[in-house]
Amino acid sequence: MTLLHTLRRLRFVLLLVALAQTACAQRTGPDVPRVFAAGADEVLYWNQPADRARCPDRKGFLWVQAAEGPSCIRYFASDDIDGARIAIVQFSGDRDGVMDQAPTRIPGNTEELRTLDAQRSRDRAGVPWIFVARPGTYGSSGDHRKRRQLVEFHALDAALDALMQRHRLQRIVIVGHSGGATAGAALLTLGRTRVACAVLTSGAYGLLERARMLGRSKDGRTDTTGSTEFYDPLDHVGGIVRDPARRIVLIGNREDRNTPYALQERFADAVAKAGHRIELRTHAAEPPDFHDLKDRIALHTASQCAREALFP
Repeated sequence: MTLLHTLRRLRFVLLLVALAQTACAQRTGPDVPRVFAAGADEVLYWNQPADRARCPDRKGFLWVQAAEGPSCIRYFASDDIDGARIAIVQFSGDRDGVMDQAPTRIPGNTEELRTLDAQRSRDRAGVPWIFVARPGTYGSSGDHRKRRQLVEFHALDAALDALMQRHRLQRIVIVGHSGGATAGAALLTLGRTRVACAVLTSGAYGLLERARMLGRSKDGRTDTTGSTEFYDPLDHVGGIVRDPARRIVLIGNREDRNTPYALQERFADAVAKAGHRIELRTHAAEPPDFHDLKDRIALHTASQCAREALFP
């Protein structure tokens, strides 16, 4: 058998494998795992303690010290963030549905894929884009079970300080969905400045009441994570720094079955009464939960906010 013939057979086998993976990826259902090419050495690990030896001083890693202890926060950025007058910083929603899976089975769970996603978002928005992984997710140290607690928000607050200093960012637009919106709101209540705009979609506020409304509170004392140590942005609106130039945009759907729209309204009202500039909008969402909004509305709104801040 000639070398040329062997190479042709090898290409044919690889093509069959690729087609089989594509077919599996296109099937849906809870029992059908997605196929990933990443090996164990390439994936991002979840719910791990902070380890200085695994947190190098390079782009993509931030070793920070918050009140609760050190953290290694991962971020994945487009290729034009250094010295940016403004950049969009994204926080994802909760990932408790996948956090206990093997890292190789979690969608988008490699540095390459997360960076590619950030670059695509930048290309769509026309503004430098940075995805910051919440503690316990996508390679960031911490415990995602402790989401919506000060240990999460303090780590993210310290990470934004380090991120802006390292890349000489002048101002940021915060964009977050669901639990990511709650994180963005919490950072505002912790006194974060140099925020041109915060776009918060389908956020969770009034955490204890929300848990009771959803029937997920233990004895009426815990939030949906089962904790009594949650930090509710609605209770800390007084910490938001006054900035007449900053926009806060809340977007939700009145039929939302995950984060009740009435509580989003309550947060917006409290922020407005405190004298801050805030807008509350509704947008179409995906049934049956009406929680995930359509049309990439968060990206488009964040892009518009950033452009208006650049060219007032």
